[in-house]
Amino acid sequence: MKLRLPLWLMVVGFGLGLIASTANAADPWLVFEGGDGPGKGKHIVLISGDDEYRSEEALPQLAKILSKHHGFKCTVLFSIDPETGFVKPNHDDKSPDHTPGIEALKTADLAVLGLRFRNFPDDQMQHFVDYIESGKPVIGLRTSTHSFNIPKGSKFAKYGWTYGGKEYEQGFGRQVLGETWISHHGHHGKQGTRGIVATGQEKHPILRGIKTGDVFGTTDVYGVRLPLPGDSQPLVLGQITETLKDDSKGIEGEKNNPMMPVAWTKSYKSESGKVARVFTSTMGASEDLQWEGTRRLIVNACYWCLSMEDKIAEKSKVDVVGDFKPMHFGFGTFKKGVKPEDYLK
Repeated sequence: MKLRLPLWLMVVGFGLGLIASTANAADPWLVFEGGDGPGKGKHIVLISGDDEYRSEEALPQLAKILSKHHGFKCTVLFSIDPETGFVKPNHDDKSPDHTPGIEALKTADLAVLGLRFRNFPDDQMQHFVDYIESGKPVIGLRTSTHSFNIPKGSKFAKYGWTYGGKEYEQGFGRQVLGETWISHHGHHGKQGTRGIVATGQEKHPILRGIKTGDVFGTTDVYGVRLPLPGDSQPLVLGQITETLKDDSKGIEGEKNNPMMPVAWTKSYKSESGKVARVFTSTMGASEDLQWEGTRRLIVNACYWCLSMEDKIAEKSKVDVVGDFKPMHFGFGTFKKGVKPEDYLK
């Protein structure tokens, strides 16, 4: 992709303290070129595409934070309606999910995913598979544990969340991220998640500047199977709270005993033998990013995945950039008639 900078985007970009560019005003992706900072020279590709938790809002904000405050070049991709050019997060079983610009993964140093039940066309999926098998790091947020719902008999069926073959059982989520979709462990839409630092992980680089209670989200705790596979290491446990307010108490009873991990690290060994760092969090909806601790968790994880943990500040800068008013999660609640460029504001 050869990128040119339209004048109107330069004005918007400098107004944010960023440099933002796309190939032209009609291109359905965003690129934040970054600047000075520890991340200068590194390229992060963030891929949105989920029906419910507004990754099309969350990932542009993360890209702005990573670019402006940390210097990373960030490319944000969207699920797009090819007929209108509008962002179309809702999955349609009748047709593949169109995510233009995914070839940006060729130059990515890190991929950050906000996906759910996607079925990419084969040419787009090939770029994704090539990246995953390259040994480069990946971060999966919220529903990315069940990123793909690919029909049996398809070329990339093994990446689907229900894949039954023993060589890649339960697909990309279980094999790469450490879990697939299991259950809502908390009461969906009624109970929130408070992050409790796992015993013994207090000094992990990803948790630098984070203490118990800093991480919070209105999304409920997901169920996972314990222990998590391979070398998975839980960093943050999810205390189910009575309400969606961050000052609400943890619920009483067995649901919080034991608590489910909501953030963990692991590694993934590709077919070629290359080993990648992986970070997974079952939090990460756009609404969750209203909490500084949740933003810091993900930003710090980007550094760790890139083997840059020595560059993580004692309290990394994660101030919100620009106009960020995330919508409450829900099916069909996404803003209609929006193009990627609208997320530059």
